[in-house]
Amino acid sequence: MFKSLTEKLANAFKKFRNKGKLTASDVKEGMREIKLALLEADVSFKVVKDFIRTVTERAIGVEVLESLLPAQQVVKVVHEELINLMGKTQSKLEISSRPPTVIMMVGLQGAGKTTHSGKIAGLYKKQGKNPLLVACDVYRPAAIKQLQIVGSQLNIPVYADEKSKNPVDIAKNALEYAKKNGYDMVFIDTAGRLHVDEVLMKELQQIKKYTLPTEILLVVDAMLGQDAVNVAESFDDMLNISGVVLTKLDGDTRGGAALSVRYVTGKPIKFVGTGEKLDTIEPFYPDRMASRILGMGDVLSLIEKAEEAFDKKKAAELEKKMKENTFTLTDYLEQMAQLKKMGSLESVMAMVPGMSAAKDVKIDENLLVRTEAIILSMTPKERDNPDIISSSRKKRIAKGSGTTIEDINKLLKQFDQMKKMMKQLSSGKLGGLFGLGKKMKMPFRK
Repeated sequence: MFKSLTEKLANAFKKFRNKGKLTASDVKEGMREIKLALLEADVSFKVVKDFIRTVTERAIGVEVLESLLPAQQVVKVVHEELINLMGKTQSKLEISSRPPTVIMMVGLQGAGKTTHSGKIAGLYKKQGKNPLLVACDVYRPAAIKQLQIVGSQLNIPVYADEKSKNPVDIAKNALEYAKKNGYDMVFIDTAGRLHVDEVLMKELQQIKKYTLPTEILLVVDAMLGQDAVNVAESFDDMLNISGVVLTKLDGDTRGGAALSVRYVTGKPIKFVGTGEKLDTIEPFYPDRMASRILGMGDVLSLIEKAEEAFDKKKAAELEKKMKENTFTLTDYLEQMAQLKKMGSLESVMAMVPGMSAAKDVKIDENLLVRTEAIILSMTPKERDNPDIISSSRKKRIAKGSGTTIEDINKLLKQFDQMKKMMKQLSSGKLGGLFGLGKKMKMPFRK
């Protein structure tokens, strides 16, 4: 996500960094680079034009040109204006004061409405809500079955009427069912088309009329680029949507939709889908996204992911072992398993300040698999006391794990370095890993 844009913006900022003092012409030259980077990222031309004008006006003002560190001030201005572009603050889902809260999910076919209906319902179930999924796509083959599978995986019930071909009736009946059975959130998964058409819109308008949804969320495929903005405008004109869910931000997307949709429609992005699994969804924070785009990382999201993934009881046990210096390779393996819950290594490292823009950092996604294979090929005694692992033992472990002696040496060296680092962390000498303090309670090393 945004990798190419991050690199291009970093190159543009270099033009400022090489100058002791900036002139208006320096600023304009740098802005031309930023403009090209945004256009190549498929950001709407109108959005780019307005954005560059605003940033330029601020950048050639006293706050930048008279600054002791003008290059940093330019980055600060761009960061602030990116946040403004994407909506300034997080926009939460509105919860009705009189349950149930009705969420109508709309969008084109293939955008991910069905999956993301489940993903968002799953998020709120974790927060103590009692959601119901409603299958109103009676046209797409297996659409109802797909929602039922999603529901069963999340342990969320699905209201479906496979005999009825009228989505409006299904939605109305589902709402009555929810009221009678104590469901406080209803997610209506509607049908989509390959393009915006009159029949689709009339049907959606009817569902809206009879269910009076608290929220109408438009699900948009981020890979559509500028077309995503056109889709958003069309749905907003017809339905007055309340927010947007951007999907497939983990794909080969240039990020233009995330930077354009809010500005063009005036409607906030509320969630972003970042993968295929049912837990790969995040609330959208404009400030955090702006930081990621500029390669500044996203420490707050990193902490939240860690707190969600890590078992508190095990974290307490780990902290004790760190203090007593009794951390073993078995513990190391457990921490690797917890790390896997946070997503891909690349997505995790992208949240670390400075890492997303670092070209020389290569992320080996098979690292966890190899590490697991090596440790599982050791005896319990070897895991507890790696010092006893001799050359002959390494040959046996390498053969059993399908790796090399070099891989084993590398792991043992990393483990030894980690033990030293963890000892320093537990004694407070390092002031917390990545500045996160004890919240993380685990080492992050590749």
